[in-house]
Amino acid sequence: MTSTPNLTYAFEIRAQVAESHHIGHGDGERTEFTPITGGSVDGPRLKGTVLAGGGDWSNTRGPICELEARYLIRADDGAVIDITNRGYYHEVAASPEQYDGALRTAEAGTYFRTSPVFRTDAPAHRWLAATVFVGLAREEDGHIVIRCYTVD
Repeated sequence: MTSTPNLTYAFEIRAQVAESHHIGHGDGERTEFTPITGGSVDGPRLKGTVLAGGGDWSNTRGPICELEARYLIRADDGAVIDITNRGYYHEVAASPEQYDGALRTAEAGTYFRTSPVFRTDAPAHRWLAATVFVGLAREEDGHIVIRCYTVD
């Protein structure tokens, strides 16, 4: 019997970002840092704010951009949650536009996916550190928006 995992929507992170800083070039590689200056978290499983001070390091080799963001979230109950979010962005002609209900979660022609991992000792949020997540990411109004789903 074959079974595929289900994805369940948990929350959406809207990280406000500043202008990227160029770090360097290698052979066919470009490295940049993009500061995260704030934002919000909203959804059925988590609500809070994105704290300023984190950032996203990106390495672009050819058409593929590898991302690694590290920042903090303060939940509405005051708990601080650490997030490391790794992923990829690249253009793929065959990639379809995707929706979650009426909300467009991915543009046609782009692959922008992440794998967020959380750490916290707050009892109400320990489930974050024991759950695998998949993020569908998009750019929207000066924010990087990541719609987070649990893998069930």
